[in-house]
Amino acid sequence: MQTGAGLLGNVFLLCHCTSTFLSGSRMRPVDSIFFHLALANSMALISKGVPQTMFGLGLKNFIHGIGCKLIIFFHRVARSLSVSNTCLLSGFQIITISPFATSIWSEFKIVASRYIFPFCLFCWILHTLIHIYMFVNMPNLAERRNNTRTWNLGFCSDYALTSFKDSLFIIVYSLPDFLCVGFMVLANVYLVFLLQKHHQQVQHIHSSSQLSRKPPEIRATYTILVLVSTYISFYSVNSVFSFYLFKCDKPYQWLMPTTAFLDACYPAVSPFVLISSDSQILCFFYSLWQKRTSGDSLFSRYSTAQHSISIFT
Repeated sequence: MQTGAGLLGNVFLLCHCTSTFLSGSRMRPVDSIFFHLALANSMALISKGVPQTMFGLGLKNFIHGIGCKLIIFFHRVARSLSVSNTCLLSGFQIITISPFATSIWSEFKIVASRYIFPFCLFCWILHTLIHIYMFVNMPNLAERRNNTRTWNLGFCSDYALTSFKDSLFIIVYSLPDFLCVGFMVLANVYLVFLLQKHHQQVQHIHSSSQLSRKPPEIRATYTILVLVSTYISFYSVNSVFSFYLFKCDKPYQWLMPTTAFLDACYPAVSPFVLISSDSQILCFFYSLWQKRTSGDSLFSRYSTAQHSISIFT
């Protein structure tokens, strides 16, 4: 259910961004981030959510060899891309709402908006190359060393290196993810500071109707704060559980499905956070719903007419 709902939300985001591009409408810079984030989240849900769902239905260790390694590879690439795009979304929002009024900062905003899509493509290439290197070299390290252990993922079993040097090797290649999480924490603090400053500036306005109408930039900032806080929360708890699951020889039975559930929470929740807070996406959803209801009404009228004809003939 979690995987299905998450895929539905991410596919809807992808359809919105694709239809905006194909229709020739002017795409916002943030739409490129939404597209790549939804694509990465869909990839994460398919690569890990589907096998975990099959494992939950009773199939155990049904994937072997290269298939298991490919699933882990695609999931790690998707997870890295997800954190990179969320980090990019936080950085872009800081650039958008920062109150600097210099000409250099205005030009920087324009340049940043122009290079959002190329930077997203760069993230895809970077993380794919990093994990390809890991994918190619980890088997060679395991063959040369005996300090390996089996890591049971439920749907398949993989080996893991346990020495300090190998663990340090993995940490170094996970450094971009750690840096992105650290940047998002700092960005969250800065965004909260800006929101607090904005709140103090509008305190002199006594009209409740004006206070209830927040500017689009402030609403977008609230959305990103919720999105980043959600990611950091799930990422932190899931990392602790995954580390315990890796180190413990006989983990609790509930730990594996709980870790899989937490791992899929952010890819499943994030599209609905973005959809519910973006007026353009809501308008796109409303237009689709209107077409569907009008189609249903036409179909019902056609069925009624056909039924009337069948009665009179």
